[in-house]
Amino acid sequence: MKKPEALIITGNGLNCEHETAYAFELGGALPVLVHITDLLSGEKRLSDYQILAFIGGFSNGDHLGAGTVQANRFKHKLCDDLELFIQKRKPVIGICNGFQTMVKMGILPGKKNTWTQTATIMTNDSGIYEDRWVYLRLIQDSPCIWTKGIERLFLPVRHGEGKFYTGDPELIPRLFTSGQVVVQYADDQYQAPAMSYPLNPNGSLEGIAGICDESGTIFGIMPHPEAYLFPHNHPLWTQDSALGRDLPPEGRGVLIFRNAAAYVKESLE
Repeated sequence: MKKPEALIITGNGLNCEHETAYAFELGGALPVLVHITDLLSGEKRLSDYQILAFIGGFSNGDHLGAGTVQANRFKHKLCDDLELFIQKRKPVIGICNGFQTMVKMGILPGKKNTWTQTATIMTNDSGIYEDRWVYLRLIQDSPCIWTKGIERLFLPVRHGEGKFYTGDPELIPRLFTSGQVVVQYADDQYQAPAMSYPLNPNGSLEGIAGICDESGTIFGIMPHPEAYLFPHNHPLWTQDSALGRDLPPEGRGVLIFRNAAAYVKESLE
């Protein structure tokens, strides 16, 4: 069947479009790069695509806080189109700046009043921009369609504002109960959630690195799966060690994008 088309929003400081496009291509989707101004003008429409990606970078220079301006553009200009996209259970992913954008829009964690922000992603506890690889454990009873069958990942973070935080004491327990906590920073055995630096690179509450909505189709993650598509992306690939020699022939970040493409194909059959 025809490959599902994945809309990758570009422009105004975003800079991970080509890696993300290739990740979708490897995963079995057809990536389409569209500048944010073409969506705002109506020249391009969300309804023409089957998957939506909010990518990494520094949208609008991170002015007013990472993802804030981009979130407001969607809330005030594109909310009806995005709401329809979400209601049709089409997959949506936000990576790094894209995750920040979706949280500030209110579509993550998500609930009945979709456009109300209930959490935030704030400045790292370290006070510095973090660029390091992290161990990630994935919670297996999550409904997230993007992470189906994945137990662990080793991916890079690249952010100055990555701390998942909420002032609502009931929110995080509710997210765990509903399976919406999908990814946690972990120890080097991928077993226990990491609560302290540097394994938890930003101070996220309960080590949260990624969440989904209740349907499992909307997924936000701070680490970059599109940055690990090939063995030579791995920081140890040149080492003459068991790990360096035995890296899988495909970077494990591809699995996330393949899951989304497979979900769309199955839903259209």
